[in-house]
Amino acid sequence: MADVCAIVTDCSLTERRSRAPHSGSCRSTPIQLCRRKAGSAICDACAMPCSNSRGGSARIDTTYLLCHSSMMAGTTFISTDRQARDAEEALAELDRALSSDQTLRSMVEGLPPQVVEGVRRSLKTERRERSALLNAYQLARVGDFSQLKEQAGNDPGAFLVVARIVRGLSQKDLARKLGLREQAIQRWEAEQYRSISLSNFHKIAQALGVRWHMQDIASSDGQWPPNYDVTKADLTKVLRHARENGWLEPSDTSDENATATLIRYVGEHVNRYGTPSLLRTGLNVVAHTQDWSLLSWKAHVTRRAEVIIAKHKPRYRPVDVSWLVDLVRLSQYDDGPKRAVRLLLDHGIVLVAEPQISGMSVDGAAFLVDDVPVIAMTALRDTLDNFWFTLLHEVAHVILHYRTGLSSGFFDDVTSPDLDEFEEEANQFASNLLIPNEIWSRSPARIAKTAEPIEKLAAQLKINPAIIFGRIRMERNNYSIFSNKIGRGMVRKQLILNMD
Repeated sequence: MADVCAIVTDCSLTERRSRAPHSGSCRSTPIQLCRRKAGSAICDACAMPCSNSRGGSARIDTTYLLCHSSMMAGTTFISTDRQARDAEEALAELDRALSSDQTLRSMVEGLPPQVVEGVRRSLKTERRERSALLNAYQLARVGDFSQLKEQAGNDPGAFLVVARIVRGLSQKDLARKLGLREQAIQRWEAEQYRSISLSNFHKIAQALGVRWHMQDIASSDGQWPPNYDVTKADLTKVLRHARENGWLEPSDTSDENATATLIRYVGEHVNRYGTPSLLRTGLNVVAHTQDWSLLSWKAHVTRRAEVIIAKHKPRYRPVDVSWLVDLVRLSQYDDGPKRAVRLLLDHGIVLVAEPQISGMSVDGAAFLVDDVPVIAMTALRDTLDNFWFTLLHEVAHVILHYRTGLSSGFFDDVTSPDLDEFEEEANQFASNLLIPNEIWSRSPARIAKTAEPIEKLAAQLKINPAIIFGRIRMERNNYSIFSNKIGRGMVRKQLILNMD
């Protein structure tokens, strides 16, 4: 395998300093900029000879080294004046929402106090992060590129976008230099040049003064490549699931072709999005970077989500939470799960139902595809009570953790007895949305032994009775009671057996 080294000439990006000992070009950190002072053959950042040294040069040469994570998505920064204006408008909206309790209450009318407090915290986080993005772009406009470069990370496409800004070029300016329409640059930058051909990538790099070099990496280097030791049994299991659930192309009739397709799908996914590194099911967060089943499942869910995003172009607005009440009330309807898919999409969240692979223990997941929140449901336990709690749990991750964990992703087993801080927050948010604590603590339904008071409370809350029956079974740790009241067999037939 090879590492990619980009040499950017005549750029004044501020480097991240490191003096860790190493040999050859700078490779001490995932992002390492090698800077040589004018007229010097020695790198100012790492004290190593620069491979692009030119004795007596009057220019500052900057070397940008990229590790195996360089193609991962999740790079978020502002790169155009239009995006900056949008950020300013979003900040103004957030400021209005946070300006007074009365203003916030008008936005969250009908939500329980505990949920409102969670929304308040999430809006404060969103405001802080938006402000940082805008500030980095504004500083770049006046010549300080350090924060923008840090936000762009080590993605090659993002590097080209930053290089354009460093050069003081607009998208229209760059298009003119290349003899292209501005819309082409807009489209490529929107996806950070992920679908561009190598020849076009090279042309843009040349126009921006960026030169790319390939450098061999020893196979013992722990940073590259991501390595998956997949047993034959694991591969066979995933392959069988893929065939049963329509993952593969019609031409993938042989095991050899089907296996190659699966490996390609997963490899492309990891290169772009990284691995679902955390399965947050308890106090000890479990690493699952090498879980082939989970990787394969997430790769397929993401592929399906990308199709939906391309078609509908959803836009998630953290300040918009009024729909949460409507989402909960959809549980009253027999086709509530299908209605939930449409409602979430209307508010910028993609919901994908995908059966789990045998051996996984995931009820739901929440993660980002670029900036779009995606919720995935397995219907592992095909009951309405589990569906609605799991869905609201994942929605809670989107609302509460959009800027504080969603990019890494949450892959949840909601039956786990021990919870970390993130999961406890999501559980409390979901529980209070469905059955507010102040109502539940006073309700006779808590100790009911018959269905009537439970169904009466459900009618009062405008939710499906299965949700309350399920909570009682869980709180009493008695799963033999009300087993015919939790909506068995009502989810998969809506979301999985009838997938579009």
